[in-house]
Amino acid sequence: MHSSLLSKSFIFIPRKPFSPVCKFASMSKIAPSKTRLRGVVFDMDGTLTVPVIDFAAMYRAVLGEHEYKRIKAESPSGIDILHHIERWSPDKQRSAYQAIADYERQGLDRLQIMPGAAELYGFLDSKKIRRGLITRNVKEAVDLFHQRFGITFSPALSREFRPYKPDPAPLLHICSMWQVQPNEVMMVGDSLRDDVACGKGAGAFTCLLDETGRYSPADFEKLDLKPDFTVSSLTEVYSLLESNFDLTP
Repeated sequence: MHSSLLSKSFIFIPRKPFSPVCKFASMSKIAPSKTRLRGVVFDMDGTLTVPVIDFAAMYRAVLGEHEYKRIKAESPSGIDILHHIERWSPDKQRSAYQAIADYERQGLDRLQIMPGAAELYGFLDSKKIRRGLITRNVKEAVDLFHQRFGITFSPALSREFRPYKPDPAPLLHICSMWQVQPNEVMMVGDSLRDDVACGKGAGAFTCLLDETGRYSPADFEKLDLKPDFTVSSLTEVYSLLESNFDLTP
């Protein structure tokens, strides 16, 4: 696993950067204390669930082929379809949201949990670490996820909560509900533009799930978004948390 760890700051109160304890450090030195982790917030689609929605087809259906190609050329790292729709007239918005809902409904029929998600949920539960969820999908999809796989994330905010990712508001709302500081929380997701941006904006730690090597350092630099950690599967998150954080209840 290749991961990078950036210094973080408390809201309003600066603190010194920390680094994982090196196994080659001299035993005569006092190991730096680990940061307390009190909650982990997950994205849903592509993070807790296997990607099943054909987003390219959905974007074409909503935007039209010409507009889709133009926007994709301007934003090769990803299209924020909801952001574009917000600028449209009410009638055009309704039509667009209906098209999106149709694709999302098809995705619900094929909903699958991501390998390692249930085990990671159990690990966090055993450590009494809170688990939240933020998605740009609809509440119906979140409810089905909870029901089908028998695991619950709370709070679980869907796109009915405004403003949605990448705005940090939903993550700050969860921190407020938990009564914890954002720098005691980690945001885990597969989108640099949505999940990492949301976490960074809130002042939380960030972990990018990049199963296919989609992102490169050039992408981090271009968007000025560098996750604190990068993993290729959820099973890697166990050791990441234990190595770098105080997980004491």
